[in-house]
Amino acid sequence: MSASVRRFAMATAAISMAAALAACGTAKEAGDKKDTVKKKKSGPLSIALLLPEDQTARYEKFDRRLITKHVKELCADCTVHYANAKSDVAGQQQQMDSMITKGVDVIILDAVDSKSAAGSVKKADKAGIPVVAYDRLAEGPVSAYTSFDNEEVGKVQGRALLKALGAKAGDGEIVMLNGWEADPNSASYKKGALSVLEGKVKIGKSYDVDRWLAEKANENMAGAISSLGKDKIIGVYAANDNMAGGAITALKSGGVDPLPPVTGQDAELAGVQRVLSGDQYMSVYKPYEPEAAAAAEMAIALGRGAKVDAAGTVDSPTTKGIPATLITPIALTKENVKDTIVKDGLWPVDKICTAKYAAACRAAGLK
Repeated sequence: MSASVRRFAMATAAISMAAALAACGTAKEAGDKKDTVKKKKSGPLSIALLLPEDQTARYEKFDRRLITKHVKELCADCTVHYANAKSDVAGQQQQMDSMITKGVDVIILDAVDSKSAAGSVKKADKAGIPVVAYDRLAEGPVSAYTSFDNEEVGKVQGRALLKALGAKAGDGEIVMLNGWEADPNSASYKKGALSVLEGKVKIGKSYDVDRWLAEKANENMAGAISSLGKDKIIGVYAANDNMAGGAITALKSGGVDPLPPVTGQDAELAGVQRVLSGDQYMSVYKPYEPEAAAAAEMAIALGRGAKVDAAGTVDSPTTKGIPATLITPIALTKENVKDTIVKDGLWPVDKICTAKYAAACRAAGLK
């Protein structure tokens, strides 16, 4: 296990890859994979990294950089071939085809659409190329999976919203801005949130926001204000920070004052700043370091032909018993910004505490 995983990973994130790294000379075929799986014993690996979109800051700023870093730490001569699908399902299928044709040794795939990815995953499997499903569980014969406990993400958001509402939980209605239907994580976030919220609050409007776009969340929020009335909305469940930003803009434009508590996810810079200023009640901090480290370790093990030693297993609609490492999310509020994302180095204080947020940063003990 890398030092960064020991430093950052929660209890559910434990993963040991000693067997994988020891397999350079005596590689063993992983799990139930077919005889077509490459048994690459030594030498550099060619690893494809396919990420889904560039609307959310995390993929370009964190995931790409961290996965590449951990690959290089484990295998200095390994090559990472990167592509971003920019939310285009067909585009990602073409990228998969290109990587298969290129003959990469292993693919790390964060699918735009988990169901649509199944065909490409099957092509890779037929070509003897194992696929690590990253962050979203793609369908098809994937060889390993790492992500966060996505139902727990929704529960964390739901519990935070109830805490913010307190005794006012029965005084009005909340609006739910759920993630994009094509993203399998969205259903898990929603399921987790509803398990906490149903029966405790009245849900006035619920939307599945197209492609997680802030402008679509803004449109949906404006529609909810028009339909429910600005004085009836007591809280907003927004599945991520990007949509929270769009919702908050709509609330301000709609004359909602004071702002109701709004949830988020991903601890994006703008989201963190809104949390500190009080515009957004909370976000969900998901430490990307252990997730990226697990993906790199899984990919190298599979590229060597070794079995992945993960913390547990998950089932997809098409594949059972997939080796999986799931990482626990953390509720981020202004009270713990300093002890979480700043301490872990996700965002430096000088990036967070611009002149606009100087007073909020002082109040939170950041300056």
